[in-house]
Amino acid sequence: MARLAATVWASEVTAEGQDPDTAVMVVHPTSNMLGHYALGPLAERGLAGVGLTTRYVGNDSSLITENVLLDIASMVRHLREDRGYRRVVLVGNSGGASVVPYYQAQATNATVTDPPGGGPNLTEHDLPPADAVVMLMAHSGRARLVTEWLDPAIIDETTPFLRDPAIDMYDERNGPPYSADFIERYRAAQVARNRRITAWAEQLLRAAPQGVDDYPFVVHGTYADPRSLDAALEPSDREIGVSLWGPPRAANLLPAAIARYTTARSWLNQWSIDHAQGDSLRWLPHLEVPVLIVYGTGDTAAHPQHALDMYEATPDELATLVTIKGAGHYFQGQPELRDEACDRIAEWINARS
Repeated sequence: MARLAATVWASEVTAEGQDPDTAVMVVHPTSNMLGHYALGPLAERGLAGVGLTTRYVGNDSSLITENVLLDIASMVRHLREDRGYRRVVLVGNSGGASVVPYYQAQATNATVTDPPGGGPNLTEHDLPPADAVVMLMAHSGRARLVTEWLDPAIIDETTPFLRDPAIDMYDERNGPPYSADFIERYRAAQVARNRRITAWAEQLLRAAPQGVDDYPFVVHGTYADPRSLDAALEPSDREIGVSLWGPPRAANLLPAAIARYTTARSWLNQWSIDHAQGDSLRWLPHLEVPVLIVYGTGDTAAHPQHALDMYEATPDELATLVTIKGAGHYFQGQPELRDEACDRIAEWINARS
């Protein structure tokens, strides 16, 4: 199983004939970054593009965020000590927002000794800090995102088709468009459901018999964000009626979806709105290095408001905000917008060399 492997993998891309002194490492807790779309373009712009895969690549069901931070640390150290790079820039892409600001804050001043759900004491580990941080097409954190996407109409966690029509965004009687009152009740019900699952996970661990360390379970209904069907909510250039995984109603119940499979400990650690430490808005105010936030106005996953929230959370003198007009989450079919984003990243890094 990948999460038990002793090796952390990365790809390193440089342009022929160049010897860059800056490594730009793209990070996500679980996605395979070895062939990330920015690596080649960054290399063409005189940087080393590095894509990291953590021990949880392709499987976040038992992910502990602090273990991801240790994986980042091992690669930052390798890039400096073994590969000889003078500077390392960390890029939190998409869900990388959950770990990159957290890592940098702890590398500067480690404070987390007892992570929720269990995990390493970060004060006992060497976390070499990076020289700068980039947030690329990133949301503000996994627990925040899953809460914004949780389907509050699900009444019974074991029966996804038993639904409360009063808070069902897929019930046409409610919209779209959705009223302000509905959205207020809906968002509150999403938080309440996250907290119910958290309480259940805590109960499972308290009731565990001797020798049982964790419990797996399924979380149904994890793509029910009203923004996907109502263009009037946080208006942007996003396409309405789609998600990263197809039509929203279908994506809501797909077997492979965000947070679909998890364990009690992992839920508390990465998905609980009250306990998860991987929250960019918590750690960005503590950073002491430059922070670049790049977002696309056509993104259907990491919305412009996520970027604005991160920008506001970052100390003014350190923060730079870049808008890529019309860009989708993966720049799919948009090579010119991908290149624009990489241009801006390279220009920003080089201006701080």
